[in-house]
Amino acid sequence: MIKTLPILLFALFTSLSGCAQDYSLAPPADSEQMTITVKVPEELEAETLQAMYRSTTCKRVSRGASGERVERDGHHAIKVQLQQQGVSDLYQVKLPMDGGGACKWHLANVTFGVAYIDPTRFGENVTYGAGGGVVVIFDHNNSPRGGADFNVDGDLTIKKDYYPWISEAFIGGYRKQVSLAGEGYIYLMYQALQARQVYFEPVLHSGFVVNSKGNKVHKVGQYITFTYPDGSTERDGSYQPNFRKLQAIRHAAEANE
Repeated sequence: MIKTLPILLFALFTSLSGCAQDYSLAPPADSEQMTITVKVPEELEAETLQAMYRSTTCKRVSRGASGERVERDGHHAIKVQLQQQGVSDLYQVKLPMDGGGACKWHLANVTFGVAYIDPTRFGENVTYGAGGGVVVIFDHNNSPRGGADFNVDGDLTIKKDYYPWISEAFIGGYRKQVSLAGEGYIYLMYQALQARQVYFEPVLHSGFVVNSKGNKVHKVGQYITFTYPDGSTERDGSYQPNFRKLQAIRHAAEANE
């Protein structure tokens, strides 16, 4: 039922309106629900979920390079906070698949994920970088971040490993960030046309930290240096840690325990 939606989502539904035409979202009471659930590790927090609704009825009109009229599906992007389920580590939101209204909106895609609650635990002035994100597409359009890397049938369950990645950059000003190094770079991208349940469980391996340092001056042939939890280093032109190597280091360490 729509009454299960967070108050914030109600406010967004009632405030998104245009001038010449009513563009508001008005989900019917019997709309199917999309349930997004995230199991959040202790050191992390659930980021604000972004949902996009599309409409083939209310078009966005622009002009091409030659002045021709170009029509695209209309869209509304809204932000929703996932709600903690009791005192558990599960955070959840329910979204109507049918956005309703005069534009006949439908839920097209969602973007959500996890991030460090307190990046400064890794040092003064450390900020959060990237990683730990998920995009799920529910129709045949690309998301704002591109198309899917994986296609799934039915409901979607995602359980992935992540490692703390502390990076230092010097060119253009000193920056130190902590990111979540995982199988993808920033986002895991899925298309799930039949899904009505999406479950995401990031598994954080806090004891296996990878560090990287950029160059202090730009010079051809000099690359970022990565230092892995076993003390080994790599400088092969990569811009992110070698995830398979991180997995191998952890598995070897666990096997020796």
